[in-house]
Amino acid sequence: MNAERTSSAKDASAGGNGTLNSHCPTGPIETRWDKHRFDMKLINPANKRKYNVIVVGSGLAGAAASATMGELGYNVDCFCYQDSPRRAHSIAAQGGINAAKNYQNDGDSVFRLFYDTVKGGDYRARESNVYRLAQVSVNIIDQCAAQGVPFAREYGGLLANRSFGGAQVSRTFYARGQTGQQLLLGAYQALERQIATGKVTMHPRTEMLELIVVDGRARGIVTRDMVSGEIKTHVADCVVLATGGYGNAFYLSTNAKGCNAMAIWRAHRKGAFLANPCFTQIHPTCIPVKGKYQSKLTLMSESLRNDGRVWVPKYEDDIGKAPGDIPEEERDYYLERRYPAFGNLVPRDVASRAAKAVCDEGRGVGSTGLGVYLDFEEAVGRLGKQAVSERYGNLFDMYHHITDEDPYAVPMRIFPAVHYTMGGLWVDYNLMSNLPGLFVLGEANFSDHGANRLGASALMQGLADGYFVAPSTVANYLATVTPGAVDKGHEDVKAARSTVKERVSKLLGVGGKRSPDSFHRELGLLCWDKCGMARSESGLKDALEKIPALREEFWENVRVMGTGEQFNQELEKAGRVADFLEFSELMVRDALNREESCGGHFREEHATEEGEAKRNDEDFCYVAAWEHGGDGNEPKLHKEALNYEYCKLTQRSYK
Repeated sequence: MNAERTSSAKDASAGGNGTLNSHCPTGPIETRWDKHRFDMKLINPANKRKYNVIVVGSGLAGAAASATMGELGYNVDCFCYQDSPRRAHSIAAQGGINAAKNYQNDGDSVFRLFYDTVKGGDYRARESNVYRLAQVSVNIIDQCAAQGVPFAREYGGLLANRSFGGAQVSRTFYARGQTGQQLLLGAYQALERQIATGKVTMHPRTEMLELIVVDGRARGIVTRDMVSGEIKTHVADCVVLATGGYGNAFYLSTNAKGCNAMAIWRAHRKGAFLANPCFTQIHPTCIPVKGKYQSKLTLMSESLRNDGRVWVPKYEDDIGKAPGDIPEEERDYYLERRYPAFGNLVPRDVASRAAKAVCDEGRGVGSTGLGVYLDFEEAVGRLGKQAVSERYGNLFDMYHHITDEDPYAVPMRIFPAVHYTMGGLWVDYNLMSNLPGLFVLGEANFSDHGANRLGASALMQGLADGYFVAPSTVANYLATVTPGAVDKGHEDVKAARSTVKERVSKLLGVGGKRSPDSFHRELGLLCWDKCGMARSESGLKDALEKIPALREEFWENVRVMGTGEQFNQELEKAGRVADFLEFSELMVRDALNREESCGGHFREEHATEEGEAKRNDEDFCYVAAWEHGGDGNEPKLHKEALNYEYCKLTQRSYK
């Protein structure tokens, strides 16, 4: 992407905490990252020991950043709300991690991965950031293999690859259906090594409740010990947020129940811009909702679509029949029919909308009619049950345990569900927000995936940011600041602590009749209905009326049992739901403002005749970065124009 932007975009992004300067380097895209690294400032080893860095989150991005920066010599404090970094939600990723190694000799390259990612994101990501991601991906596999990550291997010992949605090459490295777990264990071992040396101090079961900003710079955080309830302040020379996405705003999602938006929302309220919050991803391969009081959804890896075939009955007469009783000629393999070039491996947003379409026609399967079949009969016949088990066995076992159905014998039933969020805090090329000293990594930022993430790219981005990008860019920033310039007695530090204590007291003091979960469930259903797989102007406006009313009721009628000076999960939930009630309004506002369809953001008013997403590049080819307006005021929209030099803006086609 060019560093230059149009004058209108510059004007739109001015004010607040400064202009939206992406700081993208210029020149040939193949050399931008290398040139940029050379131009950045360095810190000598003796001086690194003087700097303190806070990392919030210990998933792939956070653990990788903490381990790497500790090994470089910085003093790192790493925080997580789990009892161990091993329980970070990165562990739940199943299918694999992308890298442009071209081991299959099938035409892959760094440029092809770059192009597939920009196209898959429906041309709403920065070219420079995406190319760097593709470039660094090659190093990630070497790093992880050296750590002992047990990637699947071919018969001769070479690392194996499989295909994922949005690509016609095989570039996804995997460890059966537990790739995230194995990658996290690799990063965790590197992190534990630095903990043992004393360079990293780990703070488990600790939740960030506020960002400390001093003289316009991020200088620390306020936390609550989730066991004792003690509120503490921590100061440092910069803060790194690696806290994941906001998918749990929808209540039912594939995220762990503890995943929340508190860290990025607290930063947003302190001045950090929030970019593209309406870009949420609906994953097409989830186990359908079973009951009214279900608390989360379970993902079935996209890797299953390599060998599984997606279909529904062609005719109404077959609705309700057992799948084995429906003959082949009466099955509609609708993805293969509509998208013959990519078939079952179209990107997630395309597959999700196609599933919704056939269910809306009344051809959905299961007791609710909200499901489609993912069938492995052909794969078992072609490869044999043993080979299918070696590829997907743990996923099949998980499905069997949850549904009491054997996917070797009958097709899986799947339906789309909220999974990943492409929006997040706005960052520049250095992964620093508009707040100096606040860096944002992985899913917590907006930078690489545009309006739709390709499968197997989340793990790639988290490790790229943590191992290879942030260590260089954070050093470039730290070289400009004096280490240890702020202490805990500073007025801004004490004010942040007071804000947290007042908020905790307010939550405990409402004394209403409804649980935090009841508010969360109602908010989630509202967001899913009005701002889920399909959005409309009328629905979004309706949500913008109902969310503030629900938020008002929350502060008048929520009931939080117990005290703040003890282990209190209801208090934790209440704080997170309070932030979701604010965040969701901004998400809906962003969806209403973006008068186009692109990627996971599908406005019913903006569709092609075939029902595909129809972009409006003339008016909306920009990053929407929202500035918090203060309580009672509307947020302010800043625009960072997106310019495409290497990927021509075209209507996506997977036919």
